[in-house]
Amino acid sequence: MKIYRNLTEFTPLENAVVTIGTFDGVHIGHQKILKKLVDCAKKINGESVLLTFFPHPRLIINPDDEALRLINDIEEKTHQLALSGIDHLIITPFTRDFSNQSPEEYIRDVLVTRLGTKQIIIGYDHHFGKDRKGNIKNLAEQSAIFDYEVKEIPKQDIDDVAVSSTRIREALIKGDIDTANKYLGYPFELTGTIVRGDQIGRTIGFPTANLRVNEAHKLIPAYGIYAVEVEIYPHVPSIASGEYYEPQPTGIAQGMCYIGTRPTVDGMTRKIEVNLLDFTDDLYSKTLRLRFKHFIRHDERYDSLEELQAQIKMDEEAIRDYFLSD
Repeated sequence: MKIYRNLTEFTPLENAVVTIGTFDGVHIGHQKILKKLVDCAKKINGESVLLTFFPHPRLIINPDDEALRLINDIEEKTHQLALSGIDHLIITPFTRDFSNQSPEEYIRDVLVTRLGTKQIIIGYDHHFGKDRKGNIKNLAEQSAIFDYEVKEIPKQDIDDVAVSSTRIREALIKGDIDTANKYLGYPFELTGTIVRGDQIGRTIGFPTANLRVNEAHKLIPAYGIYAVEVEIYPHVPSIASGEYYEPQPTGIAQGMCYIGTRPTVDGMTRKIEVNLLDFTDDLYSKTLRLRFKHFIRHDERYDSLEELQAQIKMDEEAIRDYFLSD
């Protein structure tokens, strides 16, 4: 898969088969659409193209919107899209100027001139252009003029995307990792950089690494304890233009992730901490990618650090048992 960080980097193709969207989560509903994209490209000896946007369009159109929570950060999403087998991924900045194009300008300047679209695969409810006035009807009307074909994604498939996205977000908010992972088709991921904490975990025999999540709008699961698989990177993986190469971790471990306010020590702010099992190397300034495998319990307050220590020991045993049986 080739990556472009701007539409201007892309050279128009002779046989581009295109779809457009945010594809947050790249879940099982999205994967069905991406398979259709790849299959259609193969049928006409063309190349598959996904046009997506960063930052998320809602952050530009409604900058004060605090409700947006993303299932993937941009690196996580890119990795999952690469697994789908598409040929080209364009991650273009979404700007006010871009959103103010008329539907006709969008079709002519972006889809035809910039991409070389011969087929566009799009949902019945897709809107584009200024005030979102463009739709599949506009695309169909312009298709004869610009010599491309419109393929509509069935309503059922679009509904599957919406249902999957909703169920994933609802499940994560409740800590229902099993359901979230079922609809994702892979373990939910959380990526961040390790920063120094107050080292309370060391005093009770469970040293933890404090994770600062790199994406401010990332959806964080419910407070509690989770079994996680952890990939360790020397720095934050970045998405550069060119051929996509999957970043290679320098270490892989199993771990116990805590999300919560640490009520036993009267904590006030949310913390994301991970204790790596049987791992002693220094993690400060490293980047960790956590793959959430199983929910253990919700966050609770204990009357003393000794009670907390005993509970964490039981959590560790439960997580070790989980990985042995997984």
